[in-house]
Amino acid sequence: MPLFAATEAARLSTAPMMDWTDRHCRYLHRLLSRETLLYTEMVTAPALVRGGALHLLEFSPQEHPVALQLGGSDPVELAQAARLGQAAGYDEINLNVGCPSDRVQSGCFGAVLMEQPALVARCIAEMRAAVDVDVTVKCRIGVDDQDPEYILPEFLAQIVAAGCERVTIHARKAWLQGLSPKENRDIPPLDYALVHRMKGYFPNLHISINGGITSLDEAQGFLDGGLDGVMIGRAAYHQPADILCRADRVIFGKGQDSDPAEVVMQMLPYIEAHLSAGGRLHQITRHMLGLFAGRPGARGWRRTLSEGATQAGAGPELVEAALAQLLPLEDTARAV
Repeated sequence: MPLFAATEAARLSTAPMMDWTDRHCRYLHRLLSRETLLYTEMVTAPALVRGGALHLLEFSPQEHPVALQLGGSDPVELAQAARLGQAAGYDEINLNVGCPSDRVQSGCFGAVLMEQPALVARCIAEMRAAVDVDVTVKCRIGVDDQDPEYILPEFLAQIVAAGCERVTIHARKAWLQGLSPKENRDIPPLDYALVHRMKGYFPNLHISINGGITSLDEAQGFLDGGLDGVMIGRAAYHQPADILCRADRVIFGKGQDSDPAEVVMQMLPYIEAHLSAGGRLHQITRHMLGLFAGRPGARGWRRTLSEGATQAGAGPELVEAALAQLLPLEDTARAV
């Protein structure tokens, strides 16, 4: 059984984002917020089951509560991958039914599965039978010419019947024909009202909303409006302190706000260990560039890390030099 209650943590979560929410990003985010649910990048079931790429499941115990997002469309293979995820220690297994990339479409998983709710239901049933942790879904409101008002309730009904008790809905369609993955993050209009209506139709289903949410105040508004959770993606990555430093107190009613300058110092031992294992500094610091966004000295912080972290031999001293571009630590703590 899982050690951490992912459902409780799902009151606020950070979105799974390819090339962004790797283990180094998640370690940083966990220092900023003890309570927020963190998601991995999408890992494909074939990579784990057929490719044996179990290194993709590696994470630090400090990241809990943390969820593994899987991509795939074969129920048996997804069940095997879910089993591997549970064995690795993840607190939740999430099925990607929302990614609109060409690579995902060619593999018949991601957002294209919105067109096959019965197949998604079979996947959920097999995964649930294979593991004890929560099996959840992240989806869109529809794809291409589908009418979300009709297809989304039917989709949710089928996955609920298969045993899914928690879903995150990105409140946009995905246009698989005519829009790039990047354009699919912005161009299709948001329909928050539809997601609220789904909560009325499925009162016992834990529904989190995702898409275009940029502040904790917005997140709290959705929670106050009756939704169970809020997932934030790009804002949590590009301005992590703005979203995560106050999250434990504002969203969960626990603890105190974290201090981004103190978090930088807490990252130094992690950086030392990564470098000792043969890693490079920029693999970690690329996730830290927005930590002081909008604050005095932020440009110097970003410039120092951007220019120096890829250089041979770059280490924790560069991070300390970047931090020196900001106010002194005690003043920075007061400023935030």
